[in-house]
Amino acid sequence: MTSDFYRMRRLPPYVFAEVNAMKAAARARGEDVIDFGMGNPDLPTPPHIVDKLRETVLDPKTHRYSVSRGIPGLRRALAAYYARRFAVELDPDREVIVTLGSKEGLANLAQAITAPGDVVLCPNPSYPIHAFGFTIAGAGVRSVPLLPVERFIGELEKAYRHSVPPPSALILNFPSNPTAEVVDRDFYGEIVEFARARGLYILSDLAYAEIYFGDTPPPSILEIPGAKEVAVEFTSMSKTYSMAGWRIGFAAGNRELIAALARVKSYLDYGAFTPVQVAAVAALNGPQHCVTLHRETYRGRRDVLVRAFARAGWEIPPPPATMFAWAPIPEDYRNMGSVAFAKLLLEKAKVAVSPGLGFGEHGDGHVRLALVENEHRIRQAARNLKRLFEGGPDAG
Repeated sequence: MTSDFYRMRRLPPYVFAEVNAMKAAARARGEDVIDFGMGNPDLPTPPHIVDKLRETVLDPKTHRYSVSRGIPGLRRALAAYYARRFAVELDPDREVIVTLGSKEGLANLAQAITAPGDVVLCPNPSYPIHAFGFTIAGAGVRSVPLLPVERFIGELEKAYRHSVPPPSALILNFPSNPTAEVVDRDFYGEIVEFARARGLYILSDLAYAEIYFGDTPPPSILEIPGAKEVAVEFTSMSKTYSMAGWRIGFAAGNRELIAALARVKSYLDYGAFTPVQVAAVAALNGPQHCVTLHRETYRGRRDVLVRAFARAGWEIPPPPATMFAWAPIPEDYRNMGSVAFAKLLLEKAKVAVSPGLGFGEHGDGHVRLALVENEHRIRQAARNLKRLFEGGPDAG
């Protein structure tokens, strides 16, 4: 019996696996690893959200199957959020669906709209599911260099011209994971015009909409007139409300894409546990001070990391948004590549990072650091790194 399954053949080796195995082995030996590797929020879910979960779970009626599309109250709450935050009106019955996190929504929509042989356009570097959701579905993925972002539209036009067959979809993610790049409404306006002229669907991932450090909040692509003709946008409770393990997200926008996702999901799941959905309603409709607090916590960690790592000899541009820093490998170590550099940091400095190669070949000159350690631990990591860097690459 063969185990050489079609979809497994389409997936490359998992770039993070070796670093993750080293990290697990170090911890098994009792070593203290300062872990910036995974974007797994360490901040607690706000108490009023947890209290609503406790209250709701005591009702036995909520223990039954839920609704695949999401309970009506949660779809209405997401529509109300878009109206408040972006001045975008959404029909909660036809233009909103609840997903088991944005990752599940992206992957299932890829299954819904993709046939083997289709081509989709994806920024590179990008969060892995953006490309591999379509790879699993059988599509070909054409990479579009993301950086510098000012050249992205030109690179997008070039990629479209040289794709056979013509691409059917484009994935976007701003603020970006891993690069933390942000864009404005003018950028989205150009993208929507580009897509409408070519019959191209847009899948926009807006998971980091509320983690920003400038004066201007990141926009939604759905703010652009005509965007709902071609675009669907994914959002998530994971980072905004520190609810990563709760697995609640949303897709909103184009009705045909929402209907396609709803149909696939109807075969695959009965929706998230109802008490979790009710608690998510409390998050969206309740006090938002917690969102500001989370944002300021990440801002403080960002500032400490940038300053402390610079003193250690590693200059990292301060990210304008997200809970990540996209860090160029120091010049003396650049020829190692991101995987070897990440392994060196883990072995010699007990600092775990994500190698940039895991986000695409254009990421190999960088590593990603998640702001999931407190300020004391960040300073400790900087001290460890300083000792490593003082010895130089040969000593490492």
